Amino acid sequence: MGIHYDYKSKRGERAMLKEAKRKERLALKRAKRASTNPEPSVEEPTEMHDISKPITLDDLTNPNK
Repeated sequence: MGIHYDYKSKRGERAMLKEAKRKERLALKRAKRASTNPEPSVEEPTEMHDISKPITLDDLTNPNK
């Protein structure tokens, strides 16, 4: 009768330990994700192509534009 008697009486304790482990794993995941993926810096908007001009192959392939 000993093992069955303790099972229900320790249910709350086991649930708290399980919840603590889950929260710890979640915190580690969030910390890892935050360290590998920093906040994106604000980039300057790129210039748009003039709508009145036709798009040429040079406009599409030139990396300096």
